[in-house]
Amino acid sequence: MTDADLERLETKLAYLEQANQSLSDTVYRQQRELDNLRELVKGWQRELQAWRAEQGARSPDEERPPHY
Repeated sequence: MTDADLERLETKLAYLEQANQSLSDTVYRQQRELDNLRELVKGWQRELQAWRAEQGARSPDEERPPHY
C-alpha cells in the first residue's frame, strides 16, 4: 500500500466519521423534538378529556345537526 493509498483511505475515513457524527446529531435532535411533541399531545389529550368531562354526556336531541 502506497502513501497515496493510505492518505486516500484516511481522507475517506475522516469524511465518513464526520458524516456519521452529523447524522447522529440530527437523529438526537429529532428524537428530542419527537419526545417534546409527544408530551405536548399528551397534554392536549388530557385537556380534551377534562373538557369533555365538564361538558357531560349529551343526548342526540341536544346535538346540533351537522349542517348548522
